[in-house]
Amino acid sequence: MNPPALQVSFAPILTLIQQAKARAFAAVNHELIDLYWHVGQYISQKTEHDGWGKNIVQQLAVWLATQEPEARGFSASNLWRMRQFFDTYQADPKLAPVVRELPWTHNLLILAKCKSQPEREFYLQLAVQQRWGKRELERQIDGAMFERAVNNPTKISKALQEIPKAGQVFRDSYLLEFLNLPVNHSEADLQQGLVANLKDFLLELGMGFCFVGQNYRVQVGNQDFRIDLLFFHRGLQALVVFELKISDFKPAHMGQLEFYLEALDRDHRQAHEAPSIGVLLCKSADSEVVEYALARTASPALVAQYMTQLPNKALLQAKLEEFYDLATRDEAG
Repeated sequence: MNPPALQVSFAPILTLIQQAKARAFAAVNHELIDLYWHVGQYISQKTEHDGWGKNIVQQLAVWLATQEPEARGFSASNLWRMRQFFDTYQADPKLAPVVRELPWTHNLLILAKCKSQPEREFYLQLAVQQRWGKRELERQIDGAMFERAVNNPTKISKALQEIPKAGQVFRDSYLLEFLNLPVNHSEADLQQGLVANLKDFLLELGMGFCFVGQNYRVQVGNQDFRIDLLFFHRGLQALVVFELKISDFKPAHMGQLEFYLEALDRDHRQAHEAPSIGVLLCKSADSEVVEYALARTASPALVAQYMTQLPNKALLQAKLEEFYDLATRDEAG
């Protein structure tokens, strides 16, 4: 067994190998998606100009299997999906490069489950930024993340708006169905569940969050206070407080959160770090009450809801379509 000091000196070699493997995988994936794109383009053109249909594509799949028996992924159904893939994105120069950054399984999932181009763009961009695996991508689509984001844009305080990119980090709601909490759970149940399922919670929060501690102690005067959950966000270079409430949001909750942020900034924040950020994670929140509460606060903060079950996606989609219809009428009028 190598001594720890020697392992430390070996570590950079392992990093180089892992980085090279990641670049190689990305390059192979890019070429593969580019191949599928051009195959789809060819089939699309033949369909339009020469009357190709599913029968001819079936014959193509059989012929390719005899010519390239080791080549996989060229079944009739997959060839037809390549055509759909090209037709969906060929007129969108912004998304055409993005699809090449994701595996084919991710692209197929987005094609199958997303109904509109804005929805597809939303998940494509996030899947790349957050480096979601297929399971996490499917979970977010099934959890109606797009519909929730459009129907309920994240409301953040003016101080938080002034921190670059902070608005892109936080959400109006977080899906915590992996906790399997009972309907009548306590704040202790919620806190313990999040810590016990920290990996899933970090995935839900998004990239950049690092866990600092549970019931994090801050001392003010001769008194000790405990912050429910404390994180650090690498991109924002800021401590992030999560205060948990199993009740509806109340404006009085802001005072407690602001107190914690002040204590962190005075006694715990490093000189190079941005001001600490506060998130009140509540069971539910009236958007108008939240807007009023955040309007006067001088702290970088937001109020978000947590959900313990998958939302009714069909209902959210209907609400979104109603929103689009109203927007279209307003533009026409």
